[in-house]
Amino acid sequence: MAALTGLPRSLIERGLLEEAQAKDIFARATKKGASFISVAVAENAVSAHDVASVASEDFGLPLFDLNAVNADILPKEIVSPALIEKHRILPLFVRGKRLFIAQSDPSAVTALDDIKFHTGKNVEAVLVEEDKLSQLVDQMVNADDGLNDALGDLDAALDDIDLDDPDAEQDSEEDAKKAANDAPIVRFVNKILLDAVREGCSDVHFEPYERRYRIRYRTDGVLHEVSSPPNNLATKIAARLKVMSRMDISERRIPQDGRIKMRISKTKAIDFRVNTLPTLWGEKVVLRILDPTSAQLGIDALGYEPEQKKLYMSTLANPQGMILVTGPTGSGKTVSLYTGLNILNVEGTNISTAEDPVEINLEGINQVNVNPKVGLDFAAALRSFLRQDPDVVMVGEIRDLETAQIAIKAAQTGHLVLSTLHTNSAAETLTRLANMGVAAFNIATSVSLIIAQRLGRRLCSACKAPADIPHQALVEAGFSEDLISRATIYRPVGCSQCNQGYKGRVGIYEVVKVTDKLARIIMEGGNAIEISDAARAEGYPDLRSSALKKVADGLISLEEANRVTTD
Repeated sequence: MAALTGLPRSLIERGLLEEAQAKDIFARATKKGASFISVAVAENAVSAHDVASVASEDFGLPLFDLNAVNADILPKEIVSPALIEKHRILPLFVRGKRLFIAQSDPSAVTALDDIKFHTGKNVEAVLVEEDKLSQLVDQMVNADDGLNDALGDLDAALDDIDLDDPDAEQDSEEDAKKAANDAPIVRFVNKILLDAVREGCSDVHFEPYERRYRIRYRTDGVLHEVSSPPNNLATKIAARLKVMSRMDISERRIPQDGRIKMRISKTKAIDFRVNTLPTLWGEKVVLRILDPTSAQLGIDALGYEPEQKKLYMSTLANPQGMILVTGPTGSGKTVSLYTGLNILNVEGTNISTAEDPVEINLEGINQVNVNPKVGLDFAAALRSFLRQDPDVVMVGEIRDLETAQIAIKAAQTGHLVLSTLHTNSAAETLTRLANMGVAAFNIATSVSLIIAQRLGRRLCSACKAPADIPHQALVEAGFSEDLISRATIYRPVGCSQCNQGYKGRVGIYEVVKVTDKLARIIMEGGNAIEISDAARAEGYPDLRSSALKKVADGLISLEEANRVTTD
């Protein structure tokens, strides 16, 4: 690749990006047809404010804060939504024959020419931060799709709903179907789902109780209530969600699984994985939001330390072996696996996955939904994969001895296998396989890398403030003297741009390569403590150490490190 120039070069020279990292971002941005700035900011490789400041200085353009803009009074009719979406710009205001537009990438001069041609006005650019611009652009494009108008105001939607007698009997099947298509219910449910996507939630919970009904979002790993509609709407809301996910609307006695695809703009669709559960007071419905773009963020956006990233990338380059990702539900295991698969997804590689269910759809990968009811479990899918000339195999989860033995055999016979286990640390992953009944020799010779992970809430860069923590308290928390000497510790504050001082999440990892020394301990029947001690001696930090490093770097708070890891 030729040497980088322009803004990428300026960011490198100011120490905001490493050259290798900038080249990697540039290559992926070119492949996606996106701007370098949008990819760099989306991956948190550099802050939007730093990029905007450097660009303003280099290009001599004024820097404007979009927080001062009222989106409702922007001149929406002057530039078509298609042009706004294409060039990722925003019309700000008109002065005579001059149109001022917000732009985060000042090198995109063709955008100005294109807008000038379509509007007949002289166009002047104003520099803004990429993250704020992207949010307003999406808001304007979505508004043009009619979604905002169609959904209406949340309170108005509830006011329009006829409230039944709370003591009335449960709706009949015919009544439930009618309620599911009732316009106010449709608008209300659509708005709840759209707001969840806009807020960056991972899950939506619809929960019926004896005297109330509540809806909660899980944002940055924490649940919070967003709405409490009338209790007697529980059946209607559940029926609407079941219709949308193509479930049996008349069956309320057993759990059901489904899927919803919601188009939120002309260019973006979001999938929801839906599960219903019959509870004492009605059906609880939980939706998991599946965003395909999360697997395409790139490994730099996940939060690996440089040495951890190097270990993961080098193991992915091996022709055979096994990579195990472990952690509790919601710790980001799927995104870690799919980031690896996305790196391996090239024309010359045959990749097959067995999942329960498939969460992220990636073109070029053969994905199978396991279905135990018809005999298609993980083991059966794996056996079939091995007759399909695979190079890379991904198993959603190793749950039993049969699946473990087939996966290990595949890893030993020229295939790269990726999978997950529900354990708390790398050492426990190895002992869990042994407890399943896998021979120690097979574990030691097949498992190449173990990644234990958690997700911590990232501090908002706009409002975080220095935390005054006594030296002794830091030592007791596990900080080394060297880490304390260079630590910049912050606490959450809270502002209009974040959620109580936090915005987004960052991965915390324990990445352990199975070295000869570790393999020997495994074959000698070593327990989890012995394996863990050996991994520390080999220079692989545990989850707690990785979390404290994130605290010292100012990415997460000490409270957050304590929440997701233990001393």
